[in-house]
Amino acid sequence: MKIRIVGAFAALALLAACSNAPKTTAAATGTGAAAATTGPAPGSEADLVANVGDRVFYAFDQSNLTAQARATLDRQAAWLAKYPQVKILVAGNCDDRGTEEYNLALGQRRANAARDYLVAKGVAPSRIMTISYGKDRPVALGDNPQAWAQNRNAITSVQGANPQG
Repeated sequence: MKIRIVGAFAALALLAACSNAPKTTAAATGTGAAAATTGPAPGSEADLVANVGDRVFYAFDQSNLTAQARATLDRQAAWLAKYPQVKILVAGNCDDRGTEEYNLALGQRRANAARDYLVAKGVAPSRIMTISYGKDRPVALGDNPQAWAQNRNAITSVQGANPQG
């Protein structure tokens, strides 16, 4: 009998933990009212990913920006103008074909192309770091054209705030 009661309480606790109620955070104001917020924090990595896009893609063996890549970088530049304290890292990546040395160099050219475009759009160079991971950090596993296309990219990530502002 005790096991059934314990089991019922465990099931009830499990159901309560799996509630579909949206998560909100409340912040008290001077009048004692509470305001609920949803979505990513403004200026955060999650905000960049959700509202702007964090990556651009390249053709095989290329580091030049496509029209679609430029559109994404235009949105990133506007987002960075809105959050001038944010510093970013642009990581260039390649698919798994080619030598390690070649892919490291190609990944760096891809990261530099994205950085140079952002700088041309008014983002201070001191806010942007670049790195090449070559073929060491695939985002899609597989040895096929779809995976290769996803892995030929430059990914922008938030690195923190710039103290000078």
